[in-house]
Amino acid sequence: MPVRLKKLIGTILLVALVVIYALVATIVAVAQLSESGPVVHLLFFLVSGLLWILPAMAIIKWMIVEPKQKG
Repeated sequence: MPVRLKKLIGTILLVALVVIYALVATIVAVAQLSESGPVVHLLFFLVSGLLWILPAMAIIKWMIVEPKQKG
Protein backbone atom coordinates (compact mmCIF):
# COMPACT_ATOMS: atom_id res chain seq x y z
CA MET A 1 0.00 0.00 0.00
CA PRO A 2 1.43 3.41 -0.90
CA VAL A 3 2.62 5.52 2.02
CA ARG A 4 0.42 8.46 1.09
CA LEU A 5 -2.69 6.26 1.06
CA LYS A 6 -1.77 4.79 4.45
CA LYS A 7 -1.38 8.29 5.87
CA LEU A 8 -4.72 9.40 4.44
CA ILE A 9 -6.51 6.36 5.86
CA GLY A 10 -4.71 6.79 9.19
CA THR A 11 -5.67 10.45 9.40
CA ILE A 12 -9.32 9.66 8.73
CA LEU A 13 -9.20 6.87 11.33
CA LEU A 14 -7.65 9.19 13.93
CA VAL A 15 -10.29 11.86 13.41
CA ALA A 16 -13.06 9.25 13.60
CA LEU A 17 -11.49 7.75 16.74
CA VAL A 18 -11.37 11.09 18.52
CA VAL A 19 -14.95 12.03 17.60
CA ILE A 20 -16.46 8.65 18.46
CA TYR A 21 -14.41 8.29 21.64
CA ALA A 22 -15.42 11.76 22.85
CA LEU A 23 -19.09 11.01 22.22
CA VAL A 24 -18.93 7.65 24.00
CA ALA A 25 -17.02 9.10 26.97
CA THR A 26 -19.54 11.92 27.26
CA ILE A 27 -22.51 9.54 27.08
CA VAL A 28 -20.98 7.31 29.77
CA ALA A 29 -20.24 10.32 31.95
CA VAL A 30 -23.76 11.68 31.67
CA ALA A 31 -25.39 8.29 32.24
CA GLN A 32 -23.20 7.04 35.10
CA LEU A 33 -21.73 10.05 36.89
CA SER A 34 -24.76 12.24 37.48
CA GLU A 35 -24.87 11.43 41.21
CA SER A 36 -21.11 11.23 41.74
CA GLY A 37 -18.87 13.76 43.40
CA PRO A 38 -16.16 15.91 41.87
CA VAL A 39 -13.35 13.47 42.71
CA VAL A 40 -15.06 10.69 40.73
CA HIS A 41 -15.58 13.09 37.83
CA LEU A 42 -11.93 14.09 37.94
CA LEU A 43 -10.76 10.47 37.95
CA PHE A 44 -13.14 9.47 35.15
CA PHE A 45 -12.13 12.31 32.86
CA LEU A 46 -8.45 11.85 33.70
CA VAL A 47 -8.55 8.17 32.78
CA SER A 48 -10.85 8.55 29.79
CA GLY A 49 -8.84 11.54 28.59
CA LEU A 50 -5.68 9.44 28.47
CA LEU A 51 -7.18 6.13 27.35
CA TRP A 52 -7.77 7.18 23.74
CA ILE A 53 -4.01 7.48 23.29
CA LEU A 54 -3.57 3.68 23.13
CA PRO A 55 -5.57 3.10 19.93
CA ALA A 56 -4.22 6.35 18.49
CA MET A 57 -0.66 5.12 19.00
CA ALA A 58 -1.50 1.87 17.20
CA ILE A 59 -2.93 3.79 14.24
CA ILE A 60 0.09 6.10 14.09
CA LYS A 61 2.49 3.17 14.30
CA TRP A 62 0.65 1.49 11.41
CA MET A 63 0.87 4.73 9.41
CA ILE A 64 4.62 5.15 9.76
CA VAL A 65 5.76 1.57 9.24
CA GLU A 66 7.50 1.42 5.89
CA PRO A 67 6.40 -1.27 3.47
CA LYS A 68 8.83 -4.16 3.10
CA GLN A 69 11.01 -4.04 0.00
CA LYS A 70 10.60 -6.94 -2.38
CA GLY A 71 13.57 -9.19 -3.08
